[in-house]
Amino acid sequence: MRRAKALGLVLALLPVLAGCGTVRRGDGPANEKVIDLGSEVYAMVFSGASGVYDDIEAAGFSEIMEKANREYRILKPGMNAAKDQRDMIRELTEEGVSCIAVAPYDADALEDVLKDAISRGIDVCSFERPATPASREMHINPSGNPEIAETLMDAVLDLTGGEGSWAILSASSTQDRQNGWIGMMKEVMKADRFSGLELLEIAYGNDSYQTSYDQTRALLSTYADLRAILCTTATGLQAACDAAADLEAQVRITGFGLPSAMKEKIGDDGSCPYFFMTNPEDVGRLTGYISVALHENQISGEAGESFRAGDMGTFTVTEAADKGTEVIAGTLFKLDSGNIDEWSGIF
Repeated sequence: MRRAKALGLVLALLPVLAGCGTVRRGDGPANEKVIDLGSEVYAMVFSGASGVYDDIEAAGFSEIMEKANREYRILKPGMNAAKDQRDMIRELTEEGVSCIAVAPYDADALEDVLKDAISRGIDVCSFERPATPASREMHINPSGNPEIAETLMDAVLDLTGGEGSWAILSASSTQDRQNGWIGMMKEVMKADRFSGLELLEIAYGNDSYQTSYDQTRALLSTYADLRAILCTTATGLQAACDAAADLEAQVRITGFGLPSAMKEKIGDDGSCPYFFMTNPEDVGRLTGYISVALHENQISGEAGESFRAGDMGTFTVTEAADKGTEVIAGTLFKLDSGNIDEWSGIF
């Protein structure tokens, strides 16, 4: 329940309580209504089992919750991620939490349970991977899809010299966020400067190190002339670099990664001269700010709204590619041998 409603309910009850000689305690009649003044509980639901990137996002969210003195939950599904997320959201809805922030494993599979949560007065936002527009109030996007697509395609162009075959190692075929990047990259590829490139395959490592490693070995065995692999997840990048090193393959690899995991793998003399990342702590912190702001009606998630999120600065809600709304948390930045030491001690 919103604070304003709770306060109004208390004020309405004061005359009644004042007219009573005593306040009855203990169990009442079976049909007696229980007045619930509500409590504020915020939930952050991840798309899968814990990874370093997710842990840093969770730490950012926790920081804001603790600063605001709010109770919160960090939830991560198991192997059956789609079903686990549905069960988690149902339980949070029954509990009547204040706001659910979710990174959907499968956005379509979550639409009905998230819409049910909203219909019961629970605020819903998504982060990293967007929930469907009908089942969220707004989305926290680490970086805009057009900017990501341009940056990644320019990297492929650079690593291949503008010619030859390349492949993508993504998470899973149902990951909307990665699919959005890939779809946008295909559009970018239509430009004349990419005419010498041939995308041979999109492989899926399910954000699992072993599966990503095996998929990379399969790509390198199938395509002898493969010149580059683009990885859309940090787990995939780490695994792809290890597989290429083990096979002594002459392939160039880039994508998204974590400095702490890539410190020993990056360099001009290896398969990965550079990679990119967003700041997961900022994504988590911004998700925390927005969760509280939605619940307290400080923002509504409508396009055109501007708000200040503490020391993170001012943000503007914009229309997303899926016709819902979103806030862009930041832009990609490049990590190479010149700055990896500095950042590996942070992430």
